[in-house]
Amino acid sequence: MDNEINSSISLLSNIHSLSADFLIKELSNKGLSDFMSSHGNILFQLGKTEKLCMGELAALINRDKSTTTVLVRKLEKENLVFETQDIIDKRSKYIQLTENGKKYNQITSELSQKLLETFYHCFSEDEKIIFVNLLKRIKRNFLE
Repeated sequence: MDNEINSSISLLSNIHSLSADFLIKELSNKGLSDFMSSHGNILFQLGKTEKLCMGELAALINRDKSTTTVLVRKLEKENLVFETQDIIDKRSKYIQLTENGKKYNQITSELSQKLLETFYHCFSEDEKIIFVNLLKRIKRNFLE
């Protein structure tokens, strides 16, 4: 049992890798590009709101602004997001989803549901709640 406890981070890493492989395969089956998880997170965050400035987006995906800018540029090249200028403050720019970005989010939302069904297969609702609460506690340990 001690060995299993000591290898828990390795197990989490392995699960993360398996879930990423699952999504890449599913995206490929749908004929969609496989982006890094940060690209998907950007599209997800933009799907929750109409528009975000680069700083807000960087904070939401836990990346610095320069990294976020590089990620957004790739999404612009793929015609998934576009940049607009603030009408009042011309220095401010916002990132928004294109129609293709909205369609991509719809498909990935369906794939995320499929991923969650696989992830929580044979878990009771109580077990899911306990599991998520334990993960939150682990995350807090690193943030303290």
